[in-house]
Amino acid sequence: MKVKPLGDKVLVEVLKAEEKTKGGIILPDTAKEEKTEGKVVAVGPGKSLESGSFQPLEVKAGDKVIFGKYSGDEIVIEGTKHKILKENEILAVFE
Repeated sequence: MKVKPLGDKVLVEVLKAEEKTKGGIILPDTAKEEKTEGKVVAVGPGKSLESGSFQPLEVKAGDKVIFGKYSGDEIVIEGTKHKILKENEILAVFE
C-alpha cells in the first residue's frame, strides 16, 4: 500500500522501542516506551500559500527526525507503525 501525504503533512515510520536497557536487562512489552524518533517515508507538496503556490517542506524522505510523544495520528501500514504529522510537529532532524 502506498500513502501520499497532502499539504504540509509528513509520513514517518516510527522506530522500534528498545528491547534491552544499556545494562542488558530485557524489557517486557508493558515497560517499553513508545519511540519519539522515526524516519521520514514521504512528504506532501508543502504548505499552501494565499497566492496558490506551495512553500516546500524543510524535511525530505530519508531524514531521521524527533517528534512529540503525543503528536500526529498513528496508522499501521503493512504491519509497521507510522505517524502522519504536520511539519510543525517535528521537533528536530538528525544530521
